[in-house]
Amino acid sequence: MTTPPQFVPTGYSDVPPGHIASVVTDLEMLSRPVAADTSLPAGFTLAPVADIGLDAYRSLFRKVGADWLWFSRLFMADDDLAATLADPNVEVHIVRSSREDVGILELDFRQTGQCELTFLGLTADCTGIGLGRALMSKAIALAWARPIKRLWVHTCTYDHPSALRFYINAGFKPYAVRVEVQIDPRLTGHLPRDAAPQVPIIG
Repeated sequence: MTTPPQFVPTGYSDVPPGHIASVVTDLEMLSRPVAADTSLPAGFTLAPVADIGLDAYRSLFRKVGADWLWFSRLFMADDDLAATLADPNVEVHIVRSSREDVGILELDFRQTGQCELTFLGLTADCTGIGLGRALMSKAIALAWARPIKRLWVHTCTYDHPSALRFYINAGFKPYAVRVEVQIDPRLTGHLPRDAAPQVPIIG
């Protein structure tokens, strides 16, 4: 028997102390778009990594995502994260500049015929130069190079203010809205307390 979905009631809902809540928008792309220029700006490269240690991965994950309260990979047990990164249907690509890791692109093909654009992000000093658009074009090209019928992604209200419009302009269409409640990673020590100062800590 299928469990019916649980909907958030109309009106305000209290969030437990020590938690954060965001509105998540799911977006999808159901056909391959017209090929776009995938050249990265001068001085930047995108390289796949077949074997990245957990510490190195989490360090880059924090470096890119702390300002936006990325926490999912930080909460994963070591064995689960290692298995995910080792899966041949999970691709991790790193953006580099002058031998420094400045961005991450992760694609998940584990569901047949689909690809989730799991993560796409850059450090703050690499935004505003067209690198994000080029990285998105790379992501779309890599995803549709496999025999998929659907590419999807989600963003939330803790993400960069222009993220939703960025995905829509890239060709994704919103199809669902959800509310996510999670323990604040700044209170668990997974992220520093001064991360994402735009989001208040309610202890």
